[in-house]
Amino acid sequence: MRKYKCKYDIEFQDLKEIMDFVADKYGKNVGFIYKSADRKTKTEITYRKFREDLDAVGAYLISKGLKGKKIVVIGPNSYQWLVAYYAVVINVGVVVPLDKGLPEDEIVNSLVKCKADAIIYDDSLKMDFESIIKKEGVTAEMLIPMSDFTQEKMPALAALIKQYKPEFKVIDKHAVDIILFTSGTSADAKAAQLTQRNIASTIAAMRKVEPIYEDDVEMILLPLHHAFGNQGVLMFISNGCTNVFCSGLKYVQKELKEYGVTAFFCVPLIIESMINKVLKTAEKEGKLAKLETGRKISKALMKVGIDVRRKIFKDVIDGLGGKLRFLISGAAGLDLKILEYATDFGILTVQGYGLTETAPTIASESYFYRKPGSVGHAMPGVEVKINNPDENGIGELFARGPNIMTGYLDDEEANREVFVDGWFNTGDLARIDEEGYIFLTGRKKNVIVLKNGKNIYPEEIEFLIDKVPYVVENVVMGEEEGDDYRLVAHVVYDPEAEAVKGKSETEVQALIDEDIEKINNDMPKYKRIKQVYLRTEPFEKTTTQKIKRRTVK
Repeated sequence: MRKYKCKYDIEFQDLKEIMDFVADKYGKNVGFIYKSADRKTKTEITYRKFREDLDAVGAYLISKGLKGKKIVVIGPNSYQWLVAYYAVVINVGVVVPLDKGLPEDEIVNSLVKCKADAIIYDDSLKMDFESIIKKEGVTAEMLIPMSDFTQEKMPALAALIKQYKPEFKVIDKHAVDIILFTSGTSADAKAAQLTQRNIASTIAAMRKVEPIYEDDVEMILLPLHHAFGNQGVLMFISNGCTNVFCSGLKYVQKELKEYGVTAFFCVPLIIESMINKVLKTAEKEGKLAKLETGRKISKALMKVGIDVRRKIFKDVIDGLGGKLRFLISGAAGLDLKILEYATDFGILTVQGYGLTETAPTIASESYFYRKPGSVGHAMPGVEVKINNPDENGIGELFARGPNIMTGYLDDEEANREVFVDGWFNTGDLARIDEEGYIFLTGRKKNVIVLKNGKNIYPEEIEFLIDKVPYVVENVVMGEEEGDDYRLVAHVVYDPEAEAVKGKSETEVQALIDEDIEKINNDMPKYKRIKQVYLRTEPFEKTTTQKIKRRTVK
């Protein structure tokens, strides 16, 4: 078993324990900062006040008769959302966070599937919840607006604590307290049942391997209803950091500087956007050659133990707020070139890997264990193995540990598929090298199996196509041809990119065909792309920016 360089040795058992620990150790720290809708007023909340708000809202919900009930929380990221979520999970019942971006029919399907009793919703949502709870099969009877939890109303709610705190639920760390719907449409989204121990174990593990400190300032960018986004905030909470709510994507750069943001959890799209903007600005200002020279110098110095990256690239760091030092990327693979640039600029950038069903982290890089192309080692306490590896050591990645869900809600068939002899089958294909680093190669369900038995992992080819300068994103899939398949690529291109700007679609098609042929030349015959379909509209995605492959036509 690998020995981790532990910063802490706290094995959290449940979420209430985390909240009590934070209130006791970091109570005076500013835990959260958010702005009013017009961005003119700024509110700061200490961790002691946050803990009091959780009990106040918990008491209010129990006064409404909701003890032990399943309660949906839906809305954009906000302090009120966070209070509602954790008040339910540590004081009241079972919490079911839903994506605010779901269409009404999928919200209805989710409510029916989880048998929700109540809905806590953000008042800004343009949805008729009164109509929704009257839909066939919906069991929710109570609607509670988040405006009930504003700071102006908290004193009245706090007055209920003395009366209703004795009724707060008793924590059973192994009971199902969180139901998370997996990414996907209503047709295939499953309801993963998680315990407080599942979540708490991942926080304890991450505190051992990731360098997050009390004086860090995190910007909340990822949706809180998603396992990765929620884990990120909880990780910073557990370290007593300040968490700031982003006012919107167009304000990110301004607020990075305003708040002095040092770190955040994110998806690759955010990092790629940041780094590409730096490179485009350097190119526009004629400083790209100077930037590349700086990279060579800093790399040479790093080899002899001298780190001057943040001095050499001070202008870059200043453009990203001035204090940004640490990024944790998840939900999809990060372009290695982008990762290298971020690291060269002096911003520690690591990748994590996991699923909703694993609460969510299975593996992660850290500042002392990194290898290009890998997602790091299994987290402390988590075991992994490759099931039935092929001649290249590639097979399905299995995992087991305290972070694994109890199972899917009301879906025994799916449970039988994913639980194998005490192991959880991730459905991802991977290999593990001799040093324990995990390298993902694709999703098993995406593998294209040809009639001759050859397996094609589309992600490998997509990675190469993504390197074409004017390609924004792409999907490779098998298209039926007789009784076999031929490989086709659906490509989204940027019509404003220098290589294609002003060209007709026919000219762009000829160019992409030429560039794909260059890729084909380095491929065995069975992996060659036979047809390219062009488009400028982006693919439909989940809230963590994963392409919904089944919708690509």
